[in-house]
Amino acid sequence: MTVAAQDADCNPRYGATARIQISVTDSSGAKVVNTTSAMDDGGGFSYTFVVPTGTVAGEAAVTALPYNIDWCDDTGRNNRVAGAAVVQLQQASCVLPVKPLTILR
Repeated sequence: MTVAAQDADCNPRYGATARIQISVTDSSGAKVVNTTSAMDDGGGFSYTFVVPTGTVAGEAAVTALPYNIDWCDDTGRNNRVAGAAVVQLQQASCVLPVKPLTILR
C-alpha cells in the first residue's frame, strides 16, 4: 500500500528535515500503522507499507499530517515563517484530513 501526496500549491516551507505522521486505523478502531516518514519542503511525500497481518477487514481510515509542527493555519499565524518578511497567508481548515481505505481479506 502506498500513501502519497504532491507538494502543496502554497509553499508551506516545511524544511529539509520535515517528517509526515502517517496513521492507519482499521474498522475495529485499532491503529495498525503509526509512523513518520520523510516529507519534502513543499509537503510532498510517498510512504509504502504492507498492511499488517491481523488488520480487521472493512473500512479503514488513513491520516497523514506534518509531524511536530503547527500544521493548522486557520488562526492566521504561521509558526514556520517567524521572523520572515511579511507574507500573505493562505488559511486552511484544521479538520484532520482522513481518507478511506477498504481492507479486504
